[in-house]
Amino acid sequence: MVAFDSAEFPSQLARTGRFTYGAPRAFTVSPDGERVLFLRSRAGDDPVCCLWMYQDGTEHLLADPAELDAGDAELPPEELTRRERARERAVGIVGYATDAAVRTVAFALGGRLWTVDTAHGTPRPVRTVGPLVDPRPDPTGARIAYVCGGAMYVVELDGGTNRMLARSEGPHIGYGLAEHAAAESMGRSRGYWWAPDGSRLLVARVDESAVQRWWISDPAHPDRAPRSMAYPVAGTANAEVTLHIVDLAGGRTEVAWDRAAFEYVAAAVWDAHGPLVTVQSRDQRTVRVLEVDPETGATALAHEQRDPAWVQLVPGTPARTASGRLVRADERDDTRRLSIGDGAVTPPGRQLREVLGVSGERVLFTASEEPTEVHVWSRDPEEGLTRLSTEPGVHTAALGGRTVVLDSRTADGRAFTVLRDGQPVGTVASFAERPVVTPRISWLRTGERGIRTALLLPSWYAPGTRLPVLLCPYAGHGMQLAVATRDWWLCEAQWFAEAGFAVVVADGRGTPGRGPRWEKAFHGDKLSAALEDQVTAVLGAAEHCRDLDLTRTAIRGWSYGGYLAAAAVLRRPDVFHAAVAGAAPFDQRLYDTHWQERFLGHPDEQPENYDRCSLIADAPRLRRPLLLVHGLADDNVTAAHTLRMSAALLAAGRPHTVLPLSGVSHAVLGARAVERLLLFQRDFLRDALGRTDGAGR
Repeated sequence: MVAFDSAEFPSQLARTGRFTYGAPRAFTVSPDGERVLFLRSRAGDDPVCCLWMYQDGTEHLLADPAELDAGDAELPPEELTRRERARERAVGIVGYATDAAVRTVAFALGGRLWTVDTAHGTPRPVRTVGPLVDPRPDPTGARIAYVCGGAMYVVELDGGTNRMLARSEGPHIGYGLAEHAAAESMGRSRGYWWAPDGSRLLVARVDESAVQRWWISDPAHPDRAPRSMAYPVAGTANAEVTLHIVDLAGGRTEVAWDRAAFEYVAAAVWDAHGPLVTVQSRDQRTVRVLEVDPETGATALAHEQRDPAWVQLVPGTPARTASGRLVRADERDDTRRLSIGDGAVTPPGRQLREVLGVSGERVLFTASEEPTEVHVWSRDPEEGLTRLSTEPGVHTAALGGRTVVLDSRTADGRAFTVLRDGQPVGTVASFAERPVVTPRISWLRTGERGIRTALLLPSWYAPGTRLPVLLCPYAGHGMQLAVATRDWWLCEAQWFAEAGFAVVVADGRGTPGRGPRWEKAFHGDKLSAALEDQVTAVLGAAEHCRDLDLTRTAIRGWSYGGYLAAAAVLRRPDVFHAAVAGAAPFDQRLYDTHWQERFLGHPDEQPENYDRCSLIADAPRLRRPLLLVHGLADDNVTAAHTLRMSAALLAAGRPHTVLPLSGVSHAVLGARAVERLLLFQRDFLRDALGRTDGAGR
């Protein structure tokens, strides 16, 4: 056996922001394909993002926060919330927007507005009425819209005049930002959209007056007042979202649709053909795409989709080509296919994941044929379908004219390639650190369903060495971990392997990439299939490697993965002997409407689904070591879940361990917390299974 420094990887994982610092992101390609904007920090351990431009094979620094007078102003509460919904790890310039030509760039820094002209590259501050959120230039580059204090403003770049376009009418009413359910569960992160000529905007008005209020406090600082937030718990009132066409003089026309039947605004866009809005019914079984008349606010049905379980919202859809053909998802033959105009243009078995962009009649999208891989495809009426990514891995891209920036995550790491007419013409540098641990994966297809399963063994393993088993799943809707990459969670899994475990990472039913039927196995019951498939995965891994000691099997996870881990020791103690459950949603009635009702229905109409999937009533069944971890500042899965679970375990006389994380939200971001939490989990699991240090020290 070889020595392994158990402290080196957790420290590196923490100080590199899980290897995100120094990696370019947020690409925007100009319509002529000549300029590529992106964000990137200066080093793999530097969290401060700068704004960069790639042009003619050369990178140019456009804006460095260290050189700008950002002031000491605190970020607006709305910006803090936006970052929490986005799980933002970085600081500095963490977002930006451009005009149509990608000449004028706007970004917020310290609550102040800055702009930079990509032709000259000198940032300048722009005076606003106060700390702002989400500044966006109009397509002509003449003015910038922004949100401040719940109101919608526009500032003219020539002269600096600020005008209010929409005023908040009350303490729980705001304009131009996405409400909680949209940002957290629908994938809609914005609340206003410019007309192509810059004369008007489509603006969301969000009234949260009827939404239940939650109070998030920091028990470690009892002198600080709790923070109030509107959280629409399953079965309760959602925010009332209306849409308005607002002109630059403040004139307003409300968009009309049947809001009683379709209360969710899932997506919106304003292109050369006018506004296009996607609305969804409360039960999520019907989605309508509406064309909006910007003069009257009247809507006309462009497309309707129905599903007996739920209609899956696909990022980037709907969209339209230059000729006005509708780009959308179409589910048939157990395949989520890309449809352009009158019908599907992708074959059965190629699962649409996201529409990345439209240029003329060309559509760029991602899709999977093998669920451990996601590839970038181009569809052009003349050229047909072309796959742009080659290596096994998870790929995405940004499109502008004839240029595509390909972002590739593979087993060798991450690369950023600039393509023109499909051919490589350059690269964008990444300063991200290389992990000190490299995943050593044996890929398996376990059980009759062929569950994609990654088995990671210690580098020092020799046949005949018995190993306790550790499952590290997410295994829930909307996320995969068993993918052909070198992502941080697979490096983390290998670190646990070097500490003496055989680690299993498996994506069962409910996860993306294997078609609608696979995903919708969660309908009515979001636990049973997922737990069954984790059992199948560990048994299949043990068939592949006979040295897996199934009498010492543990499971750890976060969020849904933490919920699944707790369910494993509560409901299948015959298989699982210890668990770590982080930020777990134990009480299914305490999660938000859009996410929870998608799977379980309305709790007043289908209470049995919530009873079946909630774990608090299972507390008396605990017979295995269980560690509960929760951030006390979590406003997505609140700490109430873990506190109620712990109270139920205590009442039932079931010993367990609770680790509260003061000041931590749903994502653990602090470097010291990331490092120490990983070590704490390792030691807990070793002790719970009967200490087995292996080569780890």
